[in-house]
Amino acid sequence: MPIATPPSQRLLAIETSTDALSVALGSGEPGGTLWQRSGPGGAQASGSLLPMVRSVLNEANWSLDTLAAVVFGRGPGSFTGLRTACSVAQGLAYGAQGLSRAGGLPVLPVDTLLALAEEARQALVDAGQALPGVIVALLDARMGEVYVAPYACHAAGPAGLVPLAPPRLCAPADLEAYLKDLAPGERLLTGNVFESCAAALTDLAGQRHSALPSATALLRLAPGLIAAGHTVPAQDALPLYVRDKVAQTTAERERIRQAAEAGA
Repeated sequence: MPIATPPSQRLLAIETSTDALSVALGSGEPGGTLWQRSGPGGAQASGSLLPMVRSVLNEANWSLDTLAAVVFGRGPGSFTGLRTACSVAQGLAYGAQGLSRAGGLPVLPVDTLLALAEEARQALVDAGQALPGVIVALLDARMGEVYVAPYACHAAGPAGLVPLAPPRLCAPADLEAYLKDLAPGERLLTGNVFESCAAALTDLAGQRHSALPSATALLRLAPGLIAAGHTVPAQDALPLYVRDKVAQTTAERERIRQAAEAGA
């Protein structure tokens, strides 16, 4: 028999923005039943994401068209991972329309760094530790940069995470100067940069907590974001690319070469 969670509270969350892939299914409410899967992300995400989704839906005995929304980590993060998450979320939303769900499913894009901050917040709660005034989410952006976003932590629940600035790119050595005014007091630094950028982070103040964004964190954030009206139709769900491009097309490189030759 299906778990007696009302369809209005049935949420599917997918997170593929880093080298770790995760899927979670549930209501997102404290104490609610949770089904989850995780595995390697990156290049493997496109092949393993849909089987994971089918697996959790089958375990819960929920059908796609009974979901209230599909939640995905929109970025910043791995370009390939973000495209995978967005396209799968859109495909599932449209797929529900084919199962007689008029208009398909709403889609909820969530900032990856907010999910990372929520993962750290919940870890502190589970450990019985006091929450800091600010949680700074940091993800390795490669190319000698990190993605960063600070969040004020006003309350014990995920709704207490309030962004102090939008996600941005920053050189690791410049983080302390950037955060000095935004997060001048007690802060928790969380993310995956503490080994890869260790030498450049020696002057960065704050307690450190290694973590990655997860689908379960997305699920916890979802009820509040849905209530605040942040769902969109599938066609309007887009990744958040803080760095717009990591490579130039052949045509772009040729135009640059020709312009350089013309100016020589």
